[in-house]
Amino acid sequence: MASSKDYLQFVLEQLPELQEITYRAMMGEFIIYYRGKIVGGIYDDRLLVKPTKSAISYMPTVTYEIPYENAKEMLLVEEVDNRDFLTGLFDVMYDELPTPKPKKKK
Repeated sequence: MASSKDYLQFVLEQLPELQEITYRAMMGEFIIYYRGKIVGGIYDDRLLVKPTKSAISYMPTVTYEIPYENAKEMLLVEEVDNRDFLTGLFDVMYDELPTPKPKKKK
């Protein structure tokens, strides 16, 4: 089941205070970036984020889910309608997220 653009827009609308939130459509799902780093994505209309130590300690309930077959587990964000929670979650995760590798020139 692919994710809907409506659900993506709903999640993005919960993050108005954060600058540089972008996304990329990929195989019917959406990868979410915060200031150039991958935070997580929308998979089957669920917001999943990378399981960083700061995200695990920030979340009141930690539930691991697999975004797609043979993928690594990610954290399910259940409080998607809580703007303050989502903003805080993305902020605490940022420093632990890996820096994207530079693209090779052709």
